[in-house]
Amino acid sequence: MAHPKRRQSKSRKNKRRNHLKVQEPLLVKCPLTNKKHLYHHAYWKDNKLYYKGKILYNKEENIQ
Repeated sequence: MAHPKRRQSKSRKNKRRNHLKVQEPLLVKCPLTNKKHLYHHAYWKDNKLYYKGKILYNKEENIQ
C-alpha cells in the first residue's frame, strides 16, 4: 500500500478543506406576503401556495 513519504503541513490540509463549510440557506422576502422563504421554492401561507409572487393553489377553494 502507498503511504505518504512526509507529513503534510497544517496549511496544506487547511487549503484542501477550505471549501468544506456549512452554508446558511438563501432566504428571500416575498413582496406579496412579506414572509421569508427559500429561494426558488414554493411556500404556504394562510392555506395558499405561493411561488414567484403568485398564488398557485388555494386549499379553501378546492374543499367541498
